[in-house]
Amino acid sequence: MKLIIQIPCYNEAETLRVALDHLPRQIDGVDEIEVLIINDGSTDRTVEVAREWGVKHIVSFKQNRGLARGFMAGIDACLHLGADIIVNTDADDQYRGEDIERLVRPILEKKADIVIGERPIDETEHFSKKKKMFQHLGSWVVRVASNTEIPDAPSGFRAYSREGALRLNVVNDYSYTLETIIQAGWNRIPMTSVPVRTNPELRPSRLFKSMWRYMKRSSSVILRAFAMYKPLRFFGIIGGVFFGLGVLLGVRFLIIFLSTGSGSGHIQSLILCAALLMIGVQVIVAGVQADLISDNRKLLEDVQYRVRKMEIDRAGEEDKQ
Repeated sequence: MKLIIQIPCYNEAETLRVALDHLPRQIDGVDEIEVLIINDGSTDRTVEVAREWGVKHIVSFKQNRGLARGFMAGIDACLHLGADIIVNTDADDQYRGEDIERLVRPILEKKADIVIGERPIDETEHFSKKKKMFQHLGSWVVRVASNTEIPDAPSGFRAYSREGALRLNVVNDYSYTLETIIQAGWNRIPMTSVPVRTNPELRPSRLFKSMWRYMKRSSSVILRAFAMYKPLRFFGIIGGVFFGLGVLLGVRFLIIFLSTGSGSGHIQSLILCAALLMIGVQVIVAGVQADLISDNRKLLEDVQYRVRKMEIDRAGEEDKQ
């Protein structure tokens, strides 16, 4: 059983060594533990620090491509290196390295393919009240959108089995955390969470430069992911609202017409009613079309999974030879 711990890095020379020193050297049920660094266009000594520490696997981008791209590049590299379990953690030592054993235990016991570390958000001192509130709100929205019970959706402390990692897809450029939960939830990939601990803050979060900017970006990721995996429901709700408003205006016009015998003075309402009904029908039709496209995407994801698996299996056989 081979575990690879991947760490996305962007100018993390000052904190990387601390995070590396806290990683476990052995875990019951795991035969090998290796570390992989994703250098996302760092301009400081991040790569040198990793090599000095003894990291053998480094994936480098020539320029910064964002957390989501770095995460998926790391997952792909770990799979090609023969990982049976992949753990993703942060280079700023936010998470306790010894809790990696907690994280991988459900996978070792074959209870889940994805495990999310649940941080003690309310007890974390360097989280402001506003940040704690938005963390809870965001996690609730993701639970509704993904039909799951994951309490800490933005947590980047995660473990993936080989099977779970092979089925991952991230299409946004911002963050992988929310989209992958929604994807796993609707694709029925076995997923659970375990409580983990956090360390004191070594540097400010780079995803939280502005709370409102983070909320805006996260909201767009959630909406896009929900529209991608449940398009008929997404567009059906929007179309239903427009259609319902049109029906209400139509009923109002009929009541006035029947009670007065004339619709004079209310023609504008009738025109608005017709427009809302047309918009509602068009949006619902768009939802049906999107749902058909979604079925095609599912077929493509299945093909992608099979191709990935064939490539990884072939690479493993070549290494054995």
